[in-house]
Amino acid sequence: MMSSSHDELLADGVQPAVSVEHLTVVRGARTALDDVTVRIAPGTITGVLGPSGCGKTTLIRSIVGTQLIAKGTVTVLGRPAGSADLRHRVGYVTQNATVYEDLRVVDDVRYFASLYGTGADAADAADEAITNVGLADHRTALCGNLSGGQRTRVSLACALVAHPEVLVLDEPTVGLDPVLRVDLWAQFRQLASRGTTLLVSSHVMDEADHCGDLLLLREGRLLAHTTPARLREDTGCQSLEEAFLSVIRHSTAPALG
Repeated sequence: MMSSSHDELLADGVQPAVSVEHLTVVRGARTALDDVTVRIAPGTITGVLGPSGCGKTTLIRSIVGTQLIAKGTVTVLGRPAGSADLRHRVGYVTQNATVYEDLRVVDDVRYFASLYGTGADAADAADEAITNVGLADHRTALCGNLSGGQRTRVSLACALVAHPEVLVLDEPTVGLDPVLRVDLWAQFRQLASRGTTLLVSSHVMDEADHCGDLLLLREGRLLAHTTPARLREDTGCQSLEEAFLSVIRHSTAPALG
């Protein structure tokens, strides 16, 4: 029923921005990721979707190079994940806002700019990133005085300040109001249109329509690498949530029979 070939969504001759081959991650006695293979095309928005505990964050940490793996390989922009020369080419926004509460917004972003090695251009790069996330009017505010949504934007600015080629976001819209969520997705689309490759994890299936490609995960397994249109077509469901549930039922049916 489902097509999950990781090569079908890559155009002929296009090298993947991210390549995951037979990735297995074990935590204690539990397999967090089980033999996951996927290739992500450059300049796309790929949604990493599934319920809490399905392996989304583990996959993301593996891609940015902060996760110990038991088996397999992860390659980003042609280099092993976590390589030193990828630090200014890969941006990472974690679930919790990565800000220093006792610093002003502009100082927080300038600090990350210096870590990325932007040098003398750090101030200009910080101002550009702050403007791009809609916080120009709050650039001198203390981060500790910001709302949750504003703190998320500061974290995004800290990741954008180096103009990363790959941007990985772990549930960036959780807890945000609907207006801010729409605004963030509009920013993600702008980044992709300029060639940035984005991976965005979420457990909210209605966000899948904002993505070009979808990775559907459950219990550490990749159930499908597809698109919203193909997912609807393959399952016969207009609701993406119902479509995902249909994929789950299909994937577990042989075991139940």
